[in-house]
Amino acid sequence: MFLRSVLICFLVIASRAPAAAHWACTAEEPSCKLVFVVHDSWHAAIVLRKADMTPDSLPELVDFPDAEFIEFSWGDKDYFPDPDAGVFTAIKAAFWSSGSVLHVVGFTRDVKSFYRSAKLVELRLTTDAHGRLLDYISHTFTRPPGGGRAQASAGLFTYSRFYPATHNFSLLKTCNTWVAEALKSAGLPVSPGHVLTADSLAAQLGGVGVHE
Repeated sequence: MFLRSVLICFLVIASRAPAAAHWACTAEEPSCKLVFVVHDSWHAAIVLRKADMTPDSLPELVDFPDAEFIEFSWGDKDYFPDPDAGVFTAIKAAFWSSGSVLHVVGFTRDVKSFYRSAKLVELRLTTDAHGRLLDYISHTFTRPPGGGRAQASAGLFTYSRFYPATHNFSLLKTCNTWVAEALKSAGLPVSPGHVLTADSLAAQLGGVGVHE
C-alpha cells in the first residue's frame, strides 16, 4: 500500500513538472526553430526567422517582403508609438490604458549585430513549440472581422509597423509580461505573473537558452 501511494505521488509530480522535451530542441536536430528574446533594462521583444513563418498564419508578413528576421513587441497604443510621450501618458498607460499595439520590425542584418547594445537569449524550439508561440503572437493581432491582415500604421522606424492588438496594457501586464506569456504558451518554464520588468523576465530565462 505504501509503495502504491509513493508511485501515485511520483506520477502526479512528474506529470506536473515542466519538461524541456516539450519545447527544447538540440542544435543537431535539423527541424529546430531559432528564437531570440531581446531585451534591455525596460523592454523585451521576440525575434523569429521569417522563413519559419507563413502568411497563412501571419498575414502581416507581406508588409515586410525583404526581411529575414521579424521582431514582435507589445505595448500601450498611446505610449508605445510616441517617442516623446510624457509622464501623463505613461501614467495613463499604467492605470487607464485604452488599448494596445504590436510593434513589428523587419530586418536583414545578423541578429547579434542588429541588437548590439541589447541582451539576447537564444532559444531552440521544437516545431510544435514554435507553432504554439506563433499562434500566440498571431492571435494578439486585431484583424478585420472578414479576415486579412491587421491595419498597419507607421512604426518607430522606416522598416517597422504598428498594428492594433488585443488586451489592455497595465502596470501588471507589460510588454515583458506579454513576452513571458508567449514563451509559456510554447511550453517554456516561465511564470508571467512574476514578470513585470525585462530584468525579471531575464531572471526566469536564466536556466534556459544561450545568453549573450
